[in-house]
Amino acid sequence: MSVTAVVLIKARTDQINELAQALTAIPGVVDVYSVAGRYDLIAIVKARRNEDLAEIISERVHKTPGIVDSETLIAFRTYRTADVEAGFALGGED
Repeated sequence: MSVTAVVLIKARTDQINELAQALTAIPGVVDVYSVAGRYDLIAIVKARRNEDLAEIISERVHKTPGIVDSETLIAFRTYRTADVEAGFALGGED
């Protein structure tokens, strides 16, 4: 079992690409997305335990040069398209 965090990142405009590359090199960071809106990047972080997740984010992600601000969201549950479709299929046919 693993725990997941979504880290919303505001970056220095001139360092977005370099920051994204640096984040992908951190063990536990599984995806980095460049996005439009209030934030510049979203990093998906996975770890075995909450303590490991806290260490990855606090000691590695947040200390990466180029981050201006961030917000971390801890995921409680994962919903996948196949899982949702399977749940609807359980109701039977009309």
